[in-house]
Amino acid sequence: MNIPAKLIKTDFLIIGSGAAGLLAAGRLADHGSVILLNKGTFQDSSTWNAQGGIAGVCSDNDSFESHVQDTLIAGAGLCHEDVVRAIVGHGTRIIQELIDIGAGFDRLHGELHLTREGGHSSRRIAHAKDATGRAIGEALLAQITPHRNIRRLEQHTAIDLITSQHPGLGGSNRCLGAYVLNPGGVVLTIAAGQTILATGGAGKVYLYTSNPHAASGDGIAMAWRAGCSVMNLEFIQFHPTCLFHRQGSNMLLSEALRGEGAQLVDRHGRRFVFDYDKRGELAPRDIVARAIDHEIKKQGVDCMYLDVRPIKREKVEDHFRNIHSRLLELGLDMTREPVPVVPAAHYLCGGIRADVHGRTDLDGLYAIGETAATGLHGANRLASNSLLECLVMADCCAADVLQQPEQPSGPIPLWDESGIVPETERIQIKQNWDEIRATMSHYVGIVRSDERLRRARRRLRLIQDEIAAYYWKHPVTQDLLELRNLALMAELIVQSAQQRHESRGLHYSTDYPQTDDQARDTILKPVDL
Repeated sequence: MNIPAKLIKTDFLIIGSGAAGLLAAGRLADHGSVILLNKGTFQDSSTWNAQGGIAGVCSDNDSFESHVQDTLIAGAGLCHEDVVRAIVGHGTRIIQELIDIGAGFDRLHGELHLTREGGHSSRRIAHAKDATGRAIGEALLAQITPHRNIRRLEQHTAIDLITSQHPGLGGSNRCLGAYVLNPGGVVLTIAAGQTILATGGAGKVYLYTSNPHAASGDGIAMAWRAGCSVMNLEFIQFHPTCLFHRQGSNMLLSEALRGEGAQLVDRHGRRFVFDYDKRGELAPRDIVARAIDHEIKKQGVDCMYLDVRPIKREKVEDHFRNIHSRLLELGLDMTREPVPVVPAAHYLCGGIRADVHGRTDLDGLYAIGETAATGLHGANRLASNSLLECLVMADCCAADVLQQPEQPSGPIPLWDESGIVPETERIQIKQNWDEIRATMSHYVGIVRSDERLRRARRRLRLIQDEIAAYYWKHPVTQDLLELRNLALMAELIVQSAQQRHESRGLHYSTDYPQTDDQARDTILKPVDL
C-alpha cells in the first residue's frame, strides 16, 4: 500500500546536526524558518565524539603564520593556501565565541589551557578534557534550542536531493530541497529555499573506524546523484590509535595522549615510530598510521600498543578521564599497562567540491564541514583543524545564504512509490554491507596498489548492481539508504585512488611510491563517468 507523501516547506533545510549544522542553524534562524535534520540523535555525530580539541592561535608564543605553515606541511603540497589562510584566520575569533556561549574549555591558572598534537609546532589546541566535541556540541545546541524558528527532526533520514532538472539534460539546475524518511516510514517532501549538507564523513565504509554508525557518506552520495563534483576522495585519514578490542572497535585513544608523552611500542616495548620519522609519535597521522600498519604486518601480529605510563597518573585521571573510565569498563587500566591499538578510518579529507562558503556546483545547495572539500586539508588533515573548519565554514555559509535572493516557490515533484513491493527478506542488505567494508579494508586501506584497486572496483560494481535492483523494488528503510550511499562512496573512493599515480599524504601506492613535483586535485564529475 502506498503511503501518501507529505509536503513541508521551509526557508532553510540543514541536513546534519554536528558542529557545522548547529552553528549554521543558529546563524540563519533569525532570518527565516529552519529545519535541522538528523538521522539519529544530536549525540550521533563526529562532533560529539571528538576528543582532542579545536586548533587556533590563542597564545603569545604562537602565530597565525605558524598555524598556516603547519597546515600546509601536513597537507603535503595539496592545500589551497588561500583557503588555509581564510579558515585559520578565523580560529581565534571562533574559539572566543565558543567560550562566550559556554563551551567549557580547560583552563590553567585562569588562562586557556592549550595542548599540542602531531604536526603542530606549538601548543594551540583548546580542549575540554578529552571530550571537546561534546562540550562544543552542548554549547551550540543549548544556544539554538529555545529558538522558535528552528524545527528539529531527529531520527529522520534524507533519501535524495530534489532538483529542478535532472543533471546532464542541459538547462539550469537548482536544488529544491530533499526527500526524507521519517521514523514511521513516511516519506516527506521538504521544499527549501536553500539546502545545506553537513552530514560528516564516511568512516563506516571500513571495518575499523572511529566514526559513529551514522557516518555512511550520505551527503556526498546525494550530492553526486544530484550532479555535484567531488574532490580528493582518495585521502582517508586513518587515526593511528583506535582501541583494538572486540567491544570497543570505534573507541579512539586521543592524539593528545601522545602530545602529553604517551609512547607507541611493540609487544617487546620498543618505540618503533622513530624508525620511520625523526619526530616519532608526534609525526603527522599518516606517517604514524603507516608505521603501525607496517609493523603489524612485518611482525605478523594483530596490533601495536600505546604506553601511557610516561604521563603522570594524576594527569591521566584528570585530563583523560573519559578515555580512562571507558577503558576501565573494558577491563583495561592504561595507567598500569600498554593499551592495544590499530589504525582506523577517521577523517575524510575529500568530499563535495566547495568553496569556503560551502557553495557547490548546484545552485541552492551548500556543503560544509567534513562532507565538503575546500582544499584546507590537502592530502592530509592537520590534527584539530576539523572542528575549526566546521565552524568557520558554517559561519561563512550562513552569511552567503543570507545574501541570496528569495526563491519563488514553484511546483515540486512528490515522492513516487509506484511499483514498490513488500520486502521478503533482508539478508542481502547485511551481506552487501559486510562485503563492502571488508573489500575496502583489504584492498583500499592504508597501503594500495593498482591490482588491489582493480579487484575492489570489480567487486563493488557487482554490489552496486545488486543494491540498485533491490532499491527500486522495495520500500526505503534507513539501512537500505545507508547501504546505497556506502556502496557509492566506496566506488568513488576507488575511482579517485585509481586516478592518482603517485604517493602523497594519506594515499600511498606501492606501484607509484614517488611524489610528483606538481600537486593536483583529483576531481570526479558525474557527467564524465
